[in-house]
Amino acid sequence: MASPVNCRYFFGDYHRGSNLEKCRLLEASPGNSRPWRRKLCDSCPVPDLLFTSTCLDLLLEAEVRKGFLRERVEVTFAVCARHLHELDDPHNCPECAAEQAKLRNE
Repeated sequence: MASPVNCRYFFGDYHRGSNLEKCRLLEASPGNSRPWRRKLCDSCPVPDLLFTSTCLDLLLEAEVRKGFLRERVEVTFAVCARHLHELDDPHNCPECAAEQAKLRNE
């Protein structure tokens, strides 16, 4: 049995024998992504990214890409919804980081 997924985009419906699982992030992202499988969640960077990012309102787009040995989920686009700023590095929103530093110094 697979380990539990702690991600806001993972959806699992197991009610009354149903076994429906899907990634809502990949489902909502445009583009020609490869098919999603539950095993991709084990190496997906999105849950850690959401936890460690300085951005408070991070919106992402991702797709499944084929690597050298295996498929993986890659974040293709990131936006800070609070400041409407496209992020080159989804781990860091300079404006959110400045706001958080200002609050810590007060």
